[in-house]
Amino acid sequence: MEKEVQCFKCGSKIKVMDRVGRRDECASCRSDVHVCKNCEFYDPSSYNECRESSADVVQEKERANFCDYFSPGSNHSKSDDKEALMSAAEALFKKN
Repeated sequence: MEKEVQCFKCGSKIKVMDRVGRRDECASCRSDVHVCKNCEFYDPSSYNECRESSADVVQEKERANFCDYFSPGSNHSKSDDKEALMSAAEALFKKN
């Protein structure tokens, strides 16, 4: 079954046939594909930033890892961009 993943770094579409290998890279920016930020379970608001409760803790969410629960997804539509979050927070608490 073919699935499409959006690269967390450059936004390019990556076609995945069966499995994502640990060494697979995005053709556009050469970022690792088997990373937390490309996984359907990645959620910055969850404990350890992962909705899969049995998964081991992964410290570096943007680097290839050995997580057995990895499932290609495109969850980064949830904005976890620090700059965007900081500007939103500053706007919220802005003094007039």
